[in-house]
Amino acid sequence: MTVESTAARTPRRSAGTKAGTTGTKRTTSTKKATGAGKSAEPALVQLLTPEGKRVKNAEFDKYVADITADDLRGLYRDMVLTRRFDAEATSLQRQGELGLWASLLGQEAAQIGSGRALRDDDYVFPTYREHGVAWCRGVDPTNLLGMFRGVNNGGWDPNGNNFHLYTIVIGSQALHATGYAMGVTKDGADSAVIAYFGDGASSQGDVAEAFTFSAVYNAPVVFFCQNNQWAISEPTEKQSRVPLYQRAQGFGFPGVRVDGNDVLANLAVTKWALERARAGEGPTLVEAFTYRMGAHTTSDDPTRYRGDEERLAWEAKDPILRLRRYLESANHADEGFFAELETESEALGKRVREAVRAMPDPDHFAIFENVYADGHALVDEERAQFAAYQESFADTDGGK
Repeated sequence: MTVESTAARTPRRSAGTKAGTTGTKRTTSTKKATGAGKSAEPALVQLLTPEGKRVKNAEFDKYVADITADDLRGLYRDMVLTRRFDAEATSLQRQGELGLWASLLGQEAAQIGSGRALRDDDYVFPTYREHGVAWCRGVDPTNLLGMFRGVNNGGWDPNGNNFHLYTIVIGSQALHATGYAMGVTKDGADSAVIAYFGDGASSQGDVAEAFTFSAVYNAPVVFFCQNNQWAISEPTEKQSRVPLYQRAQGFGFPGVRVDGNDVLANLAVTKWALERARAGEGPTLVEAFTYRMGAHTTSDDPTRYRGDEERLAWEAKDPILRLRRYLESANHADEGFFAELETESEALGKRVREAVRAMPDPDHFAIFENVYADGHALVDEERAQFAAYQESFADTDGGK
């Protein structure tokens, strides 16, 4: 497979980078055009076919050349446990235990592959759906649920795992990542930054501004776009007239489209992009071409805007089934491994369920704290009004 280049012929380099270095060689897709007046199908980096067959790729094989059978089983375990946690969270929301949930069903390979490509000192800026990346960064799954239950505003220390709090505002984390990456450069560190967002967010002005700043300042940031085909109810073709990864061309840095359901390809491409960033070669846009098999969130009904046949076609490309087929055909895993993982998966679901139901209610007055460093008369007035409102529910015996 080849990768269609969107890189400027003379990429920007940071001071000290060897002149004339071109990095990874880029080639142009030669696939047949889809029709008169239409551009050729974009190249797709793929290392595992939907049938679980390993295919060679001259450009990206080296980034997974040292992967072992243990590593492959680890990637499979990551995806299975992430999916199990996600399914439990969806069930908890349906049972009234969570206010909302954004499922990652179908996007496990994109998140686990890219997440496992990161070094400990790299920094992640997620959206609200990166449960698999959070898993890779060591964030306990139960900590992800506090915000969706309404008991906290995040639930983990971002600096403890170099994993920022979930971002609800669409696309704003791309700017945060760019600013942080510019700071990394000023600090003289060789770590990289990655920002996750969806196909819908790619149309936001914040993302375009992040592209501009990162290119001009040669920031060590990877923009990882999970194109799951639907921005809530809007298909990708209503978001862009060109494949999303080609948007990078207008800003002067490379873009690449990867099979988002191929965990090996996502691992390899993200490693390549992160190495570019650390080497002072600037930003990269990775478009993980995948599919959201569930609803946008639990408040969404996808049957109103897409057909069953589309989902069935993508289910045949399921990322977990794909890797399992490869593990079985290569004799890298036996039935004992899969049975043990199933037991671990159910134990995780039980732990998550019990942890959520045991979460204490938040302090009703916490919302008034830390609004101003030195306090504020208006906040004091509102706190008093709220206290009076709470007291109005007291019964005649003084109980609450």
